[in-house]
Amino acid sequence: MTDLSAAATAQDLDGRAGYDPAFLGPAVPMPTLASSRATVLLHYLHYSVLFRPDRRFAAVTALDLDGARLRQVDRTDTWRLDPRLAAELQAGPPVYAHNDLDRGHLVMRASSTWGDTEDEARQAEADTFYFSNAAPQNKQFNQGRELWLGLEEYLQDHADAFDRKLVVLAGPVLDPADPPYRGIQVPLRFWKVVAFVQDGALAATGYLLDQTPLVDDLQTAIAQTPAGQLPPLGPFRTFQVPVADIAALADLRLDQLVLADLMGASATGAAPPPGGTSIGWRELSSLEDVVLTS
Repeated sequence: MTDLSAAATAQDLDGRAGYDPAFLGPAVPMPTLASSRATVLLHYLHYSVLFRPDRRFAAVTALDLDGARLRQVDRTDTWRLDPRLAAELQAGPPVYAHNDLDRGHLVMRASSTWGDTEDEARQAEADTFYFSNAAPQNKQFNQGRELWLGLEEYLQDHADAFDRKLVVLAGPVLDPADPPYRGIQVPLRFWKVVAFVQDGALAATGYLLDQTPLVDDLQTAIAQTPAGQLPPLGPFRTFQVPVADIAALADLRLDQLVLADLMGASATGAAPPPGGTSIGWRELSSLEDVVLTS
C-alpha cells in the first residue's frame, strides 16, 4: 500500500495527468477565463485546477468522476500547500485559524476516490487536500449544504440512461466586491456545473450556492467584529441556474456546456436581486426540485 504521509514534491505533482477532456466521450475542454487575468493550470490525480494567483483561490476545478469505479477510502485530512506555487500566493492555514471558516473542498474528496486499485483511489483522495482546492465556507451550513453536497451523488444515481461518468466543474464566484479578510477576499458564492451523457448526447446542469447576506451587511458586520475574527455568514441557499449565468458570474468560457444545458435558459448576466431570483433560477428546497429533463 502506498505511503501518503510524505509530502509530494513539485516534480511528483508535475507527473499527474489531471483532468481528461475526453473522459465522457464527447469532448469537454478545460474551462478558461473570459477575461485576460493571469492563471496557473495545476494537475492532480483525476482533476485539474485553474488557479488565480491574484485572488489566491481556484477560478475553476475540473474533475473526472467514474461512478463505476468509486471506492471508499479513509479520510487523509492533511492539508498542504502546493509546492509548485509560492506560499504567499495560496490562501493557507492563517486564513482558517480560530474562526468559523471551513476549508471547503471544491473537488469533493469522495468524488475523487475512484480507480482500478485502492492505491489509485487513496492517492486521488489525498490529492484533494491541497489549499489550491479549498475556499472558505462557513461551518454552520443548513439544509442548503446537504443539498450542495448531495447533488453529485444524486446526479450519479439518477437514471439508468446516464453513462454514470460525470465531469464536475466547480469553483467560487470571485467577485471584486467580495469582503476583505486576512489578506484575502471571502467568496460569497460557489458554483457547480455537472456534465454527462444522456441519450447519447452531452448534457449539463448548473448550480449555485449563495452564502450571502448582502455584501454591505457582511462588511458592516466585519467592521463591528473584534480584529482577527469573522462573523457568521448569512443563510445558505442553493439554486439550479442556467449554465450561461454561471459563465457570466464566474468569468468563464463554457460555450459548449451552455448549449448542452438542460434548463435551456439564456444568460441574464446578473445575480438574482435581493429577496428574489432571476428568471430561470430555481431555488432548491430538496433534491426532488432538480430539473434533469430538457
